Amino acid sequence: MTKRFDNRVVLVTGGTDGIGLTTAKSFAEQGAHVYITGRRQDRLNEALKGIGNGAVGVQGDVSSQVDLDRLYAQIQQEKGHVDVVFANAGISESAPIGGIEEDHFDRVFGINVKGTVFTVQKALPLMTAGGSIILTGSGAGSKGFANLSIYSATKAAIRSLARTWTTDLKSQGIRVNVVSPGMVLTPAMRTYLQNNEGSEAWMQQAIPFGRLARTEEIAKAVMFLASDESSFVGGEELFVDGGFVAV
Repeated sequence: MTKRFDNRVVLVTGGTDGIGLTTAKSFAEQGAHVYITGRRQDRLNEALKGIGNGAVGVQGDVSSQVDLDRLYAQIQQEKGHVDVVFANAGISESAPIGGIEEDHFDRVFGINVKGTVFTVQKALPLMTAGGSIILTGSGAGSKGFANLSIYSATKAAIRSLARTWTTDLKSQGIRVNVVSPGMVLTPAMRTYLQNNEGSEAWMQQAIPFGRLARTEEIAKAVMFLASDESSFVGGEELFVDGGFVAV
């Protein structure tokens, strides 16, 4: 039986937990040859056990040019091309205006924006018409949450990149879109909720659907944008947030 992503080569950066890991598993279940990245080899090894289907983990930091070059050299040697890039790696850190340090700015922009730019740019020589690039945005890029100005600015930048790259890559037949999760029950979120009493109740009240998202729900949106089902979708930001930004 033919599967949705049979024989397609898919790269998921930041694929060792949360949304990245769930999405990598979903692609593998649908026949894809999956590559994931992560900064820690032990977490890569653990993630690969759950993904299956011959998934490959490549240790590295997306903010490092050397690491990205090594990643794509391995994909080129083993598969010769890549069909889908899910540029998902990112970090969230908070700092109030007046208390923003240079290392905070450089770290968050370095991973979220610089890492995304070069993850995509270095993939292009391996991509052909029909390829799909999905960037991870956030509802924070459209809202004004206290103490998250730098993180939010990186996500607004990512949304802008998708618009520009849609124009840049239209002649190559490569689509670029953004998936912007809202509040999702990732391991990091669970830790946050445990350490901040009352935060889950506030989130449930603020989200029109009355609950946080499951990582599987974000993965389904990514797979839609990666598939031929979205063949006429480009430069879009798909919010998967229970209506939080829209309402």
